[in-house]
Order: sequence, then C-alpha cells, then structure tokens
Amino acid sequence: MGERREFPDAASCAFALDRAALFDLADLAINAARAAGADYVDIRLGETQREFLQAREDRLERAGQSAAAGFGLRVLRGGCWGFYGASTFSRAAILTGVETALANSRAVAPIQPRPIVVEALPGVEACWEMQLGVDPFAVSVADKAEFLLSVNAAARDAGADFCLTTFLAAREERLFASSNGARIAQTRMRVQPQFEITAVDKTSGRFATRDSLAPARGAGWDYVTGCGLIEEARRGAEEARRKLRAKPVQPGLCDVVIAPSNLFLTIHETVGHSTELDRALGWEANFAGTTFIKPDMLGGLRFGSELTTILADRTQEGGLATIGFDDDGAPASAANFTIIEKGVFENFQMALGQAHLIGLPRSNGCAYADSPCAFPIQRMPNISLAPNPRRCSLNDLIADVEDGLYIVGAGSWSIDQQRDNFQFGGQLFFEIKNGALGEMVQGAAYQGRTLEFWRGLDGLGDASTYELQGVFTCGKAEPMQLAPVSHGAPAARFRGVRILSTDAAA
Repeated sequence: MGERREFPDAASCAFALDRAALFDLADLAINAARAAGADYVDIRLGETQREFLQAREDRLERAGQSAAAGFGLRVLRGGCWGFYGASTFSRAAILTGVETALANSRAVAPIQPRPIVVEALPGVEACWEMQLGVDPFAVSVADKAEFLLSVNAAARDAGADFCLTTFLAAREERLFASSNGARIAQTRMRVQPQFEITAVDKTSGRFATRDSLAPARGAGWDYVTGCGLIEEARRGAEEARRKLRAKPVQPGLCDVVIAPSNLFLTIHETVGHSTELDRALGWEANFAGTTFIKPDMLGGLRFGSELTTILADRTQEGGLATIGFDDDGAPASAANFTIIEKGVFENFQMALGQAHLIGLPRSNGCAYADSPCAFPIQRMPNISLAPNPRRCSLNDLIADVEDGLYIVGAGSWSIDQQRDNFQFGGQLFFEIKNGALGEMVQGAAYQGRTLEFWRGLDGLGDASTYELQGVFTCGKAEPMQLAPVSHGAPAARFRGVRILSTDAAA
C-alpha cells in the first residue's frame, strides 16, 4: 500500500530526480501559461525505468534496462485542450511548450464540437510512495538471471522439454503540478515474472504448453522470489505432460466454473473496456473500438445477474493501478466506485474533462499517461468482481454442476470492436461430472456475448477463492499508450456457456 506525506516531512521520497528543481520548472510553466490566457494548466514531470530479462533453458538470452524522462504540459483555453511533451528538463523547452500548447488549443477550436469543462480538483501538496521490500533495480542482473534459470531447471527436471522464463519491471517517478495549486510527488513499482513451459511427444511431434499463473504485482523483487514460481514450474511441467495425454474437450453448451486466473481477463475485456466513457463517446473507435454501452444506459442496463458487483479502486495492496493520485491529480478515493451494482450498470470510468459531456459534475480518478511526455487519457483503475459475502467454496460451486468444465489460467482471447462477442481460451480444463472434478481435457475455449454471459452468473465464490490478477501492459489510444491494471475475482459459475474445440483433430 502507499502512504501520503506532506512535503515538509517527505525528505525520504525516493526520487532520483531533483524534485525542487522540477517543481520550479512546473511553476514556470503554470505561471507563463496563465499569463498567456490559459484557464487551467497542469504538468507532469518525471522518469520511467524499465527492465526486461529472458532466459531459455540454461542460458540468459536477453537483459536490458531503459529509462525515459521528460515533461508533458497540458493547457485548457477557451474550452479546448492543448498539449506539449518533450524529453528534456530545460527552461527553454518549458517556455516553448507553453507557446506550443496554447497554439495547439487555438488550432483545435474550429473543430471542437463542445467545450471541455473541468472540475476544480483539490490543490493538495502530498508525496505518495509504494511500499516495497526489495527494489528490483538494486538487484544484480546476475542474481536475477540465476533465479530465472532456476525456474527453467525446475521445469525441465519435472519433465518439460523447454522453458522460457521472463522478468519485467517498471518504476515510475512522477511530479504533478496544476494551476489549482496541486504539488504531488509519487513513485511506484511493478513486476511481472512469467514462464512458458513446453512438453513434446517425440513420437507424434505433438506439443503442449503451460503458462505461469503467478500474477503481475505492484511490488518488488521479494515478491518475485516469494510467489512460488519454482514450485509452479514443477507443477506446470507435469500438467503440460498431462495435456499431451488428455482427450479433446466435447464442444457444446455446458456450465462452467472459472478460476480467478482466467476470469480476470474476461473482466478486463468485457467489463473494464466496455465501461470506459471515451469508448462510449467514440474517441477510441479507430484504434481499439467503441462499446455497446451508451451513456443513456446509466442506472438502467441489466448487465449481469444480481451476483455481479464490479468495483473500481486504487487502493488494493499489490494492485498494478494502485496509487495515491491519478494523472489528473484526483485522489485515490475518487476511484473507489461501483461500476456494476448487483447486475445494474451504475458508472462509467472517466478522466478529467469528460463528466460534463454526459451531464455529470465530476470525473472519478481514471486518468493515466504511460510517460511523463504523454497526454493523460482515461485508463482503468483496479477493477474487480466482488466475492460472495456468504460462504461459498470452490467445491460448493462445482457440486452444483452435473456436466460442465472447470477452467484455469488465461490463454488466447478475441473480442469484437464493441466489446460484445468474445472468445477466451485457458491453460487448464477439467471435466465436471455429477458435482465432482473429473479428468483433464484439452483444446477448449468458451464463447459468448457480454450481457448473456454475465447474466448467466449464478454461483460466486467467497473471499477464500479470491485472487488479484492483472494485465502488465494494456494498449490503448494513438499514439499507443500501455497501462497496468489489476483485476480481482473469486471463482465463479456460469450457466449455459458455449464451449468450442480448438483441436483440429477433434
């Protein structure tokens, strides 16, 4: 979890950059833009560090780090946004940025259909730091490589023919200042350890894979070494071998019980993206589609069964979108809201300057820019399916299925441009027969339409079945920006789902 501090007591803020000098540049930008006629100004300054390692079998194939620093200046003048970003921290660049951003806002005016209106966010001064164990950027490449190679060795010792293990890390250091008086410093980290195991039948040439289930986290290197990846690699190798021997799934309609390690991606694609207001307004149509949900459906659309309550937040421990303030300067508390309440659609996700377009007074903390040089756009906070408040175990969900399928782990996926028709694969599939878990099958995917699927939710696990999974890099916008987001879910049961066989030989 993060912690807020007032600046006078924030000397321990872990910024490698000169915070005082950067805030002086922020003041220069804000004062110059206001003097030139801007109604509102904000600026983000900072740096993003990234690291990537990849190990295959007994060798390290790739290892590298990168860093990108700079600022992004946004002005609102006459109801039109103007923006300028640069990979530098000079006074000359700041003043050029003010001039260019204002010119851009004037250029937009002839084609602006409606003026942008922003609410007055509080002008807080705060520092927020994600609390970490071990900083992964302080761990040597040799030590990280040794760990990845130990995962590969565990998988191969357990029967895998091949194992590819990767590690990704990102650290964001950001300063935010606005003409409302906000001065916010934040730093956060995220990591993703993962593997792909392959088992080969040397007689037939057939192969099967098993990807890791360990989720990405807002965390440090201690999470990577402590999340059980070596043990999972041993288990994964055995399960890949079992997949080679497993019979093909029987296609058709059946009931399914879905583990959180699979359901999180369905939540992301069918709920997370479908309830983004910029999609409903048509702003995302060219790159990644719109949504079947329209603004006039707020408060009236029956999205799912009464068991379907979907919550947004920026406070879950380990969440990839957990932070003190979004990139509009809205506090984390603004992003604590219900998207779907007992099956009814209640809220869009919104960034600054969007709420008034559908007659609402305030946005709700859903802005993110993947670089300090990028324009902040609407991106998901953590979005999760609330668990059943009543006791309901995984066994309870399975016990009420006569003939069905239990699905574990995320696999391939596809969804249409309106977030309606979809198809999702998985890592592991098990038959359910007469209320009991049966043998493994292979080559399955489930297909459906968003509303029918969620209206078919009739069994929900309690908190004991809940897991926080997530997406390390979700692409959106042009130029494309990559955002991290976590999705929590319990195990869940859905009735009458169409199962497909992806095995051509079936």
